[in-house]
Amino acid sequence: MSTAALKQRIVLTVSARKYDFLMELLQNFDFVQVEHEECDGDSREEIVANLKQAATDLKLIKEGKLEGHPAEELLNEL
Repeated sequence: MSTAALKQRIVLTVSARKYDFLMELLQNFDFVQVEHEECDGDSREEIVANLKQAATDLKLIKEGKLEGHPAEELLNEL
């Protein structure tokens, strides 16, 4: 029997804030092979950048330097 037949696959769903910790932990086991899968969503860096941009835009809207749009307008676009 080949060693590949003896391997098992596990799929885990982990909160974003614990992902890095779990990946580091798993990579320290010599009997674990970690496969990275691409996520359909934005990367952590993209999410942080988007949140920073949103905060900057909100500040500019409050200062009157940028024009805001009503939430109703956004919902109508959907």
